[in-house]
Amino acid sequence: MMSRRAPYIVAAVLISASAVFAQGPPDGAVAPIQVSSTSIRWTVQVPSAGVTVTVMRPDGEAVTKEFRTPNPTLTLQDLGVPLEDGTYTWELVVTPPVPAHVQQKMQQARANNDDAAARKILREAGLDRALVESGAFSVLNGSFVLPSVQEPASRRESASGTSGETGSVTTSGGRSLTPALDDQVIPDDLIVQGSICVGTDCVNNENFGFDTIRLKENNTRIKFDDTSTVSGFPATDWQLTANDSASGGANKFSIEDITSARVPFTLRGGAPTNSLLVASTGRVGLRTSTPVLDLHIATGDTPGWRLEQNNSSGFTAQTWDIAGNEANFFIRDVTGGSTLPFRIRPGAPTSSIDIAASGNVGIGTASPSGKLHVVTTGDPFLVATDGKVGIGTTSPERLLDVKKNGGNTGIGIRVMNDGTAGNDDAFVVFSTRDSRTAFVGIDRSTFVYTMAGASGFGASQDWFTMNLLNGNIGLGNVTAPGHPIHHNSGAHLTSGGVWTNASSRDSKQDVSTLDAREAMETLHGLSPVKYAYKAAPQERHAGFIAEDVPDLVATADRKGLSPMDIVAVLTKVVQEQQKTIDELSARLEKLEAVPERE
Repeated sequence: MMSRRAPYIVAAVLISASAVFAQGPPDGAVAPIQVSSTSIRWTVQVPSAGVTVTVMRPDGEAVTKEFRTPNPTLTLQDLGVPLEDGTYTWELVVTPPVPAHVQQKMQQARANNDDAAARKILREAGLDRALVESGAFSVLNGSFVLPSVQEPASRRESASGTSGETGSVTTSGGRSLTPALDDQVIPDDLIVQGSICVGTDCVNNENFGFDTIRLKENNTRIKFDDTSTVSGFPATDWQLTANDSASGGANKFSIEDITSARVPFTLRGGAPTNSLLVASTGRVGLRTSTPVLDLHIATGDTPGWRLEQNNSSGFTAQTWDIAGNEANFFIRDVTGGSTLPFRIRPGAPTSSIDIAASGNVGIGTASPSGKLHVVTTGDPFLVATDGKVGIGTTSPERLLDVKKNGGNTGIGIRVMNDGTAGNDDAFVVFSTRDSRTAFVGIDRSTFVYTMAGASGFGASQDWFTMNLLNGNIGLGNVTAPGHPIHHNSGAHLTSGGVWTNASSRDSKQDVSTLDAREAMETLHGLSPVKYAYKAAPQERHAGFIAEDVPDLVATADRKGLSPMDIVAVLTKVVQEQQKTIDELSARLEKLEAVPERE
């Protein structure tokens, strides 16, 4: 047995005995049943792609089995051992074979929420009525009760013992019965100012109690036989039926549509008081005599509804439960593993979720001013009707507007992943006024900042990349930096802390030899100074002022200097000086080699 809080089973409503069908054999039976002492077998009479059989046990538990064979069979073991004696109700649903093109049309209509088109497709394909058979069987002393014996009417029973037109006869069971007389026809109104007993088991001096009309025999039926023959007049025949006639059948009271061979209404024997009650107000009570709303369900454990779409019309089977108890009100996806995609806990405040007439959704507010408006004890969250999102403000001015009262602490956007393989990326995208896009992306190993043109990310440049595993930083579309700081020009900072300029011939043009005179003039134009940066006045440095250096080593904006430029000037000057030194040394050696005169 299932625990009290385990997903309960809400039984499908089982209509008894007669078949409901769209296409079937002439006698209307979808699947005639054969019962032996140890098994039950159905023979499906219509084309099928599968069969589902659900059996409701006397204890209220349901057993469901699916079959691919057109002759499904249930054994005693399939229903659980040991079996409880009593009446078991069953329902058999045939899944019709649906051609692929019809299935595609049905799915498209369903996706478009076009119920009219879906009904038309079902009707044209002959699938507009479910192929369903239902009924009951009994178990006695651990075996199925054989339904092969039909209980005869008492009148037929007496025929074998009749010895004449009148007088008493004795049946095989020992009962004394009076043979029926000829039919009586009364061609006028008949008024009976007492009670009436109808049936072969009525006796003289019948004790009616408060009964006005009594039906008394072992098979009681009231049939309404409409003999209308004129076109346009209703002519459906109806019947009130009490109990099945076959052994092992159901104790029931049914309203039967005899003309269509259907049973639209059935009450099972033993149903609790007030199983179905319609009050004078028109309110309907299920297991309650005092319904306080239009529909009132009362039970001691988890009242609920089951919405079951079987596959008898060609659509995919899907079952939902809507129910509530002291723990929660919920919607259960039974087909999807009994998950609870929607739950409301007792005590939830008013307007926990509030959908306005405009379609706006409020959480914690009955007056949502945006598509989604969340109000808490702190800052609000809002998705405006124009698509703008406000965090901490109900009047966002940008696509994402984050504001916070009480200082800047906590402001920001945090995007996290769950660590699942293939689900590592997190990113934030911003759009600029000049149609460019800033992109910040993070995965397990890399942080990237990208600026893309109006054409989108296909023309983007990763201006900043940080390898989170080793700390290397790439600048200017260096996606895999190989140094602590690595620029796309080739310049980089080594692991030892040495800055290395880019100096490859491949990255240069208009190369020419530096003139010695120009280098000398530039050197003479350099004025070394001592200074401190305003940002760090305690630190002293020696160098040059960018605005004061000669044009050869000046930058375009004259706000910075390249040490390599000055090194090149110094190198050229030193080279020229070295030439002069070498020439002077050679002349000195010649002079020293001339012998002195005596």
